[in-house]
Amino acid sequence: MSDGLCGDIEAEIADLALRLTEPGGTECMRCYLLRMIAEFGCDGGFRWAVRWRDVHAARPKGLLRRLAERGCCCDCEVLLNVYPDYPPVARPLPCAGIPQRGSVRPCDLRNLARSA
Repeated sequence: MSDGLCGDIEAEIADLALRLTEPGGTECMRCYLLRMIAEFGCDGGFRWAVRWRDVHAARPKGLLRRLAERGCCCDCEVLLNVYPDYPPVARPLPCAGIPQRGSVRPCDLRNLARSA
């Protein structure tokens, strides 16, 4: 294989990875973390929280510090410690949308139940 073809394939894979892990335009942090962990797992760090923060957070500087203060050291602990009240379901529910751009407050899943 030529270097050009390898480079093209690597670029396509990198672009696909970005598109597969892109937070939705109004997807809340909780729903994004649930979706990413269900699809790709937790790597023991804040990989998905950082990805969401880089797209959505209004004040990105203190997010990881605030998560650590709440006892979190990885993405799955954010779900356990910050968003423990997610209903027991077989697979993640569709996100009802962030209440305000940059907010880490989760969407209101009750809105989905009322509209269904």
